[in-house]
Amino acid sequence: MAQPFFILFRCIKVPKLGLQNTIFINIHNSTMRETRRSFLKKSAAGLALFTILPRNVFGAMNGEKKYTAPSDQLTHGIIGVGGIGMSNLHFFSNDRCRLVSVCDVDKDHLDNAIAGGKEKFGETLKSFHDWRDLVHDPDVDIVDVATPSHWHALMSIEAARAGKDIFCEKPMTRTIGEGQKVVDAVNRYGRMFRLDTWFRFKDTFYGLGTTVEPLKKLVDSGLLGWPLTVRISGATGFAWKFYWTGKENLVPQPVPEVLDYDMWLGPAPYKPYNPHRVHQTFRGYWDYESGGLGDMGQHYIDPVQYILGKDDTFPVKVEVDAPQQHPDAVGIWRKITYTYEDGCKIILEGEGFESEGKVPYIEGPNGKLYKGFECTIPNIMDKLNAMPDPEPRVTDFLESVRTRQKFALNEVNGHHSCTIVNMGSCALRLGRTLNFDPKTQRFINDDAANLLINQPMREPWASMM
Repeated sequence: MAQPFFILFRCIKVPKLGLQNTIFINIHNSTMRETRRSFLKKSAAGLALFTILPRNVFGAMNGEKKYTAPSDQLTHGIIGVGGIGMSNLHFFSNDRCRLVSVCDVDKDHLDNAIAGGKEKFGETLKSFHDWRDLVHDPDVDIVDVATPSHWHALMSIEAARAGKDIFCEKPMTRTIGEGQKVVDAVNRYGRMFRLDTWFRFKDTFYGLGTTVEPLKKLVDSGLLGWPLTVRISGATGFAWKFYWTGKENLVPQPVPEVLDYDMWLGPAPYKPYNPHRVHQTFRGYWDYESGGLGDMGQHYIDPVQYILGKDDTFPVKVEVDAPQQHPDAVGIWRKITYTYEDGCKIILEGEGFESEGKVPYIEGPNGKLYKGFECTIPNIMDKLNAMPDPEPRVTDFLESVRTRQKFALNEVNGHHSCTIVNMGSCALRLGRTLNFDPKTQRFINDDAANLLINQPMREPWASMM
C-alpha cells in the first residue's frame, strides 16, 4: 500500500509581524505541523507554492523511527571566529542546527575556522570577509554575533532586518542608545534574540555556591525584608578582571597583512593601529568596550535584575569612586553604586576590595546571605523548599527559534541589564554621579552624559543604525 502524502502550502511571509508559517496537510489524517527552515528559503519571492512530498521526509508518526529532514534542521553562521566564536557555545554543528558559514576580518582566524569545520564536522564551511554577506546569506537561519562589542548592535539590527534570529555575545551593546535600537529592530521584524550570559537560568552562580533559583525564592519570600543591597565583589566571589585595562600613548605600528583593520574598527573612531587595540586586548579601550566592567558586568548584574524582580526598570542613580579615567584607555575603579527608586542598591566593589573579609552578598533589614549560601535566617533551605519554584522559561534557544517563544534572556531584559553596565561606564568616563530617568532612558540635567547614550559612528555604518 502506498504511503500517505503531505500537501505543502507555503504562506507569504509578513516580516513585521514575524509570520512565517508552513502548513502540512496529511491527506489521510489532516495532521498539521509547522516548520521554519523550508519557509525561509522560498517565501522571499512572495509567492504561494504547492509541493507534494512523501511522508517519511517529515519525521516520526505512529511510532515510526525519527527522521530529521534537511528542511527541519536549522542553520547558523558565526561572525567573529578569533576567540569566543570558536568556543563550543558557537562553533558547533549537530542534527538540530548545522554550522554553515563563518566570517572574520582576520585571515588567520578565518583559515583556522575553516580548518576546524573540516576537522570537527567534516564540513567545508562557507567563509566571508564582509559580515553583511553572511547576514544576507539565504542558507543562514541564525546569526551568531561573536565580535568585539562595538559591532554587536549593528550586526544584530541588520540580522533582524534580514529575517534572521540572533545569538549575541555579551555585553549586548556598547551604549544605551544602541540597546534601544536593537530592542526596536528585534521586535519590529519579529525575530528571536538570545544574549550569551546564562546565570539567571542555569549553572552555579560564581562564589554563591548555588544556582540563581534559590536566591530568587529567598528574595521573593520577603524573609530578608526590603529594600535590599546586593554586593558584587571579590569578597563575595566575583572578580572584575582589571587586567582588561588599556595602555596610554600607544605607538602606531604597521597593520598586519592578514588583518583588515579598517573593517575591524567599523563604526568606531579611527585610531592608528597597535596590536593592543585589537583581538584579545580590545576590551581596554572605551571605543570598543569598558574593561572588566564590560567583560563581566552583564554576567554578574543580569541575574541580580532577575533576582530583585526589576527586569522592567532601571536604577535611578549611579555613583562612582574611581581615579580619573583616560579618554582612550580604560582604567581601574574602586566602587560603583546603583540605587533604584525603592531604595534597593547594587554595589560593585573593585580595586582594593578583593580581601575585604566576610561581607554579605544580599543584605536586607531582616537578614543577610553570604557566599556559599550561608544565611542568617534559621532553617532557610527548609523554608525555601516549601515555596513554589519560579515560573518556567524557555532556556533552549533552538526551541525558542522553532516555537517563536522568547528566550529566557532576550533583547528586552538583556537591554535592561546591559544599560546598568553602560550607566556605570558613562559615570566612570565623566567621573561623577549621574541621575537616570527609567522612563525616558536618559540622564537627568546632564548634557555630557546624554551625549554618551548615542555616540557618533563612522560611515557607512552610521547610516545602518
